Amino acid sequence: MKFTTDPPYTETSLPDHTQLPESDGKFVKNWQEHPQSILLTESITPVLQKRHPDGQYCIGQDLGIYWRITDPPERGAEAPDWFYVPNVPLLLNGQFRRSYVLWQEYISPLIALEFVSGNGAEERDKTPWQGKFWIYEQVIKPAFYGIYEVTKANLEVYELIGGQYQLLSANERGHYLMTPMGVEIGLWQGEYKNMELPWLRWWDLQGNLLLTGEERANRLAAQLRALGVEPEA
Repeated sequence: MKFTTDPPYTETSLPDHTQLPESDGKFVKNWQEHPQSILLTESITPVLQKRHPDGQYCIGQDLGIYWRITDPPERGAEAPDWFYVPNVPLLLNGQFRRSYVLWQEYISPLIALEFVSGNGAEERDKTPWQGKFWIYEQVIKPAFYGIYEVTKANLEVYELIGGQYQLLSANERGHYLMTPMGVEIGLWQGEYKNMELPWLRWWDLQGNLLLTGEERANRLAAQLRALGVEPEA
């Protein structure tokens, strides 16, 4: 009998993003997750467009990151509430990604964010091969991992240093520096989508809040009114 140590799959036989489930069938646990993701994406987009004039970047919102082959397949994926990957094409083989498959993409996210729905234990679980924290730290390896708890107005940001996540300290503004992105991240108490909450937001390195398109338009309208000019409807 011939024994072999070869893996059961070759690179060409592994499933890609079109062959893997794009959902594990669970409901969104926190109603705030959707507007929070939109707020993060819309306000950071002008910054990322400048950093990537060729359009080579990807933002995922509840998109599965596949890191191993399992049965059923979706058990081999984690789905951060929000993540950003630099230097990858928007389309993969001419198609929008149904998932982000590490053995197909190779490049890890620069940042992954989890929005806590329960008590935060799931997001901090370091159980080998099972816990979210362990999987992000040891396998998916985003350079930054953030745990955001809206009900507690709390944000923890970890940076991958020497193969382990180190908890970062906030700066004098209460923000966390994301040097590779050229921004800071932190909590902003204010109204968005008719709700007053401690929202997760971006600032530039001078401490200026990165605005959404609607916020920029409202600010311009206010400036025009201050000059005695009524903006057109």
